[in-house]
Amino acid sequence: MDIILLLKAAILGVVEGLTEFLPISSTGHLILAGDLLNFNDERGKVFEIVIQFAAILAVCWEYRAKLTTVATGLLRKEEAAQRFTFNLFIAFLPLAILGLLFGKAIKANLFSPVPVALAFIIGGLIILWAEKRKHSEHIISVDDMHWKDALKMGFAQALALIPGTSRSGSTIIGGLFFGLSRKAATEFSFFLAIPTLTAATLYEVVKYRDQFHAEDIGIFLVGSVASFISAFIAVRGLLRYISHHDFTIFAWYRIAFGLIVLATAYGGLVDWTKV
Repeated sequence: MDIILLLKAAILGVVEGLTEFLPISSTGHLILAGDLLNFNDERGKVFEIVIQFAAILAVCWEYRAKLTTVATGLLRKEEAAQRFTFNLFIAFLPLAILGLLFGKAIKANLFSPVPVALAFIIGGLIILWAEKRKHSEHIISVDDMHWKDALKMGFAQALALIPGTSRSGSTIIGGLFFGLSRKAATEFSFFLAIPTLTAATLYEVVKYRDQFHAEDIGIFLVGSVASFISAFIAVRGLLRYISHHDFTIFAWYRIAFGLIVLATAYGGLVDWTKV
């Protein structure tokens, strides 16, 4: 097995795990990292499918107690479990429907470094705006959410169809605008990632099924382990962080990162090629 290829797999796995659940866009980072590592061909796309699923498993493991409670509650037809599951379904629909309608057009026109960089900057400015406005909380826990709250979160998540926007960033910051507490918005973003990313993974597996080869098991394994561990760390770290801080640091990171990409692109320092 090529050691360099395994190293690339580990790096991209860490990038996916650390960025999937932080409001800084995993897709944007993977596009840029894959471009720099020259790992953005069809093989790279299949690899991204695998490491994304590994990141999902990290969230499932972190919230295994909650998920088990919901599953047993559904079997017992408990209202709280049914409401929670219905809310996730409602929130999942906007991105699923809009993705099917406009996904190909978005990928054809926006999946390249410069548009991603612009999305980074704009997203950062929106986070700064969200943090400066008065934040009124009327939903403290995800269990307090009504289906209308979930639908709003779903439309916020749909903004993540634009690469560089960040799925978690859209839902978390959208939650702040809609009156959710930081903890409720962040946790609902994590929970919503499970059906959203699982559906996306299954869709991509079917789409690229001919690209899966036995000789790639090594890089799949290395990337998945790196993604799972880094995603687990990121989820726990973010929950601890928001208990004492706001999201301003992520906004400045997004803006700085986007400006660096634009500067290197237009200055000719890095040959960002279209993915």
